[in-house]
Amino acid sequence: MIEAVTVRTKASPATVDERRVLVIAYYFPPMGLSGVQRTLKFVKYLPEFGWKPTVLTVEPVGYFAHDESLLLELEGKNVEIVRTNAAGPGRVFSKKKRTVKLPSERTRKFLSRVSDTFFIPDNKIGWKRKAVKTALALHEQKPFDMLFATAPPFTDFLIGAEIKSHLKIPLVFDYRDAWVEYPHKFYPTPYHKLRTIRLERSALKASSHIVTTNRNVKELLIKRHRFLGYNDVEIIPQGYDPEDFAGTDADGVVPRTNKMRITYAGVFWEDRVPTYFLQALHTLFREQPHLRDRIEALFIGKFRKENTKLVEKLGLKDTVIVVDYLPHRQCVNNLVASDVLWMIVGDNVGSPGKVYEYIGARKPILGCVPDGFMKQTILEAGGVVTAPGDVAAIKHAIETFYRQYEEGTLQNPPEEVVEKYDRTKLTGKLVKLFESLLAV
Repeated sequence: MIEAVTVRTKASPATVDERRVLVIAYYFPPMGLSGVQRTLKFVKYLPEFGWKPTVLTVEPVGYFAHDESLLLELEGKNVEIVRTNAAGPGRVFSKKKRTVKLPSERTRKFLSRVSDTFFIPDNKIGWKRKAVKTALALHEQKPFDMLFATAPPFTDFLIGAEIKSHLKIPLVFDYRDAWVEYPHKFYPTPYHKLRTIRLERSALKASSHIVTTNRNVKELLIKRHRFLGYNDVEIIPQGYDPEDFAGTDADGVVPRTNKMRITYAGVFWEDRVPTYFLQALHTLFREQPHLRDRIEALFIGKFRKENTKLVEKLGLKDTVIVVDYLPHRQCVNNLVASDVLWMIVGDNVGSPGKVYEYIGARKPILGCVPDGFMKQTILEAGGVVTAPGDVAAIKHAIETFYRQYEEGTLQNPPEEVVEKYDRTKLTGKLVKLFESLLAV
């Protein structure tokens, strides 16, 4: 008997020759935000390739956003979701309120550094024992053929490694972000970093194969852990789900005006800030006041008080629209209804999923990113790139987009580029990897 576990199954009948994969994912719907999308879409499309996923995750916990509509995507699929008790701050918050208020960036950063000081690899480590016990019990009921652990949190990798030590079946790690070299990771002492390196090395030695979202993370892993070969790490990028964009309409769309709309979807944190973009708008309107009535910015997601204060300080209240977190399909509808899509990232390691959804929306992209793979991705999609903090360049890019908007010459991503990031096809790549490991 599996103790303290909720099993949810709304699936089509299993096929005789199906393969079974255990997906270890602390973050999973109904939790919202971009961190759950990649795992959700893999799970959604795996049954089409003859694989039945069982998702090992936690009971819904206190979190910054929840989106019940995401779970509806799995209705009728051959998918099982097994939930255990949670660990970390979310468990405490959920006793008071399920969806918790996003703290100020100063507070969030402080709490993050406190967590990095007292928990290695992260504050979800308390989930490890329960998750391993549950996985082994599930395997006794009906054996798995494959283990798939996605991180962060990197506790998921430790769980996968321990399960493999018992079951001796292939284990694949999915790096959505870098671990040791994560740009916003805080190491209060040399011991913290050394301990993290050793944990990563031990986990990687237990893995059968590694997947990353981009080439930079792959190269960091191979450089740090010399026992890894080039072919031990495969790149499966972030993507978009074509079903999310099928039949988009005006439902849930923030009402349009006669202005060119530039939209950002997501949360601002660390070096991903609206500051330089807003300053560029302010400068543009100061130099060309008539454009104030022709350009607007839409922000979808959790907009902190400090960001609202900056909008007011720069005199942009009449040109900036802010809406709270939206169900995913409504968010996609707003992307499609926009004229230009904007994003910012300050490092060359992170791989924000929003970029690929922007590509899936088939809209022009303004990317404020450093040199690296993300810049190349946006340029390949026909977008415009500036350095993250280059206010003058951002202003010029907005002017250029507006001129094209007036002329009717805005350029959408080439269709061959859009097709590369179809999550159905990306899941097919993951399945080929699974099958190659079983053939060994």
